Amino acid sequence: MMGHVQAPLGNFEQAWRAVERPDLVAPAVSSALAAWPGHADEVLVVDTDPDLADTANFCAAYDVAAEASANCVVVAAKRGEAVTYAGCVILASTKADVNGLVRKHFEARKASFASMDYAVEQTGMEYGGITPIGLPEPWALLIDAQVSSTPYVIIGSGRRRAKLIVPGKLLSAVPGAQTLVGLGI
Repeated sequence: MMGHVQAPLGNFEQAWRAVERPDLVAPAVSSALAAWPGHADEVLVVDTDPDLADTANFCAAYDVAAEASANCVVVAAKRGEAVTYAGCVILASTKADVNGLVRKHFEARKASFASMDYAVEQTGMEYGGITPIGLPEPWALLIDAQVSSTPYVIIGSGRRRAKLIVPGKLLSAVPGAQTLVGLGI
């Protein structure tokens, strides 16, 4: 039965279980939640103003601390002709250690942020809303340990107009996720 629930952080008028509001999440996110029994009900979604999707504006408007907001950035790690793509989830109060930890983790010669166009095309998600839930199957997913230890984090929903609220430890339980200390610096 669909109904709103109380958001555990921020000043949102309403929150719902993300599985009950597929209109607020990207199709890949809906599919991933449907295939994640036992955990999907813990993922909430809030409807927000898409003009406030950028982290600093969002946190100020909805009273969310940067330490409770997470970003999923898409990186490309290159070694020879091989390119490995990964979603990296870090707290908004940090920056991804792409040239250090990510490059070393993948034993890559070079690591950099993937182009926005490529990330949007491959994920089927909107820029400013990319989320770790529902990333393309072959991609790696790296979660900073600080994210995992945060009681609740708010992160993209695949759409600019909404955000997911997820227990931090649950992001480390996304199928294929690896938790790394020092990903966010």
